[in-house]
Amino acid sequence: MKQNKEYHGFHDLIVYQKAYELGVMIFELSKEFPKEEKFALINQIRKSSRSVAANIAEAWAFRKYPKSFVSKLNISFGEAFETGVWLDFARDHNYISREIHIKYHDKCVETQKMLRSMIFAPEKFCFKI
Repeated sequence: MKQNKEYHGFHDLIVYQKAYELGVMIFELSKEFPKEEKFALINQIRKSSRSVAANIAEAWAFRKYPKSFVSKLNISFGEAFETGVWLDFARDHNYISREIHIKYHDKCVETQKMLRSMIFAPEKFCFKI
């Protein structure tokens, strides 16, 4: 089996690195949210933001099967959108400033664009037989 480009693992993917970084940043940001949000907004935004990177890693394991690979990337894509919604809630409840919202939301959008590119061109990442 041969791949189009040499990747040694999902850690080499820029989209994974950016998604992972966003998950770490959101974890730190959410430490400042009110304690009453612990079982609501905090857990949700942490879960969705971490799921973006986790599903990219899972997709990597399925790259022998392009449809499975794309399916996992679609889940990651959806989690990136969900993270954006939780950021909207944080902004609208005044837990974060508009400036912070824009910064984090832009990172979500950047990740979404990269994932979309992978979804529409899985052959660049999947095995060729």
